[in-house]
Amino acid sequence: IANGQTQVLLKQREVSITRGRKTTTSMDCIAEGIPDFLYAFIYWYQHVPSKASEWILYIRPSAVSYNDNSYSNKYSSSKKGTNICTFTINDINSNDEGTYYCAYWHFHRTSSTWIKYFGTGTKLIVSGNSPPANSEILQKKHENQIIYVCLIEKFYPEIIRVTWTDDEKEITDQVVKGDTWQSTNGDEYSIASWLTVPAENEDKKYYCKYEHEEEKASLSTQGIFHMFKI
Repeated sequence: IANGQTQVLLKQREVSITRGRKTTTSMDCIAEGIPDFLYAFIYWYQHVPSKASEWILYIRPSAVSYNDNSYSNKYSSSKKGTNICTFTINDINSNDEGTYYCAYWHFHRTSSTWIKYFGTGTKLIVSGNSPPANSEILQKKHENQIIYVCLIEKFYPEIIRVTWTDDEKEITDQVVKGDTWQSTNGDEYSIASWLTVPAENEDKKYYCKYEHEEEKASLSTQGIFHMFKI
């Protein structure tokens, strides 16, 4: 008790947790000294070094409010018993790394000011690599040429080697390799590489080979049913 006020403490069980990408994790905030805990507004913040802390959501008596509406599929929160607030992160990616804090706003009647109490913090460490989720060759006939596009999608990390071969010989002429690009809602990467050959080589086999630390594979131009527009 201090100045007639019950001392508020917010404890977070886990100092740190390590989770793989695309998984789900939860962390608890244990409250002490909060009267009517079920009606209290509990916030959750993410802190990343060199960036300002961002509040993600707060839980109200009957609902959860988000800093951004797009967060509703990513994050959730609930209360258990009389003093535990749980925070859940779905579909984890590298952008979720950071330290998460629960917080409570308390109105101090004597001084007529709001006081914010923070939890002890739980650091989320994201680990794990993933091979390409999809790879395919697209084909387009254009005048007297055939254009093959080797599309490799959703891999991590972004380092990948893509080559075209004619049987066992690597092809370097008429090959354009694009830059990797990152998905807008996660940390996975994709890449495309183009091979242009004469139309009379339609029946000839070409291979798109890629090497990623999680997987190596070779795709053949034979049996292609995917077409694209140019």
